[in-house]
Amino acid sequence: MTNKMIFVNLPVKDLPRSMAFFKQLGYTFNPQFCDETAACLVISDTIFAMLLTHDKFQGFMPKGKSLVDASQATEVLIALSCESREEVDSLIASAVAAGGSTYNEPQDHGFMYAHGYQDLDGHIWEVMWMDPAALQG
Repeated sequence: MTNKMIFVNLPVKDLPRSMAFFKQLGYTFNPQFCDETAACLVISDTIFAMLLTHDKFQGFMPKGKSLVDASQATEVLIALSCESREEVDSLIASAVAAGGSTYNEPQDHGFMYAHGYQDLDGHIWEVMWMDPAALQG
């Protein structure tokens, strides 16, 4: 199957604040899927993150499951590729300037360069660049 899309659902404590954070990183939102309880963060043509208020997120969860505070526990690591090492550094700098934080040092493996940030709710976003020549094998 082609043209698959991914929608990552993330609970957020303050939806307008989270939207402002991601806008400062250069992302946009699809207004067709935004209201006072949800916002569709556009990462690429096929990748989206649905930022959901805690109540909205809870409505999608199986009965008996409880919402985990991402600043206290990690359930998922979101990894995104970048076009260059410079784009990795730029995205991390933008995230920190917008109120996010880093939690480790950049990882330079020569053929791959990675770093990560935590958004305002503690969700971990790993961003990395891989040398295209290293992928040809």
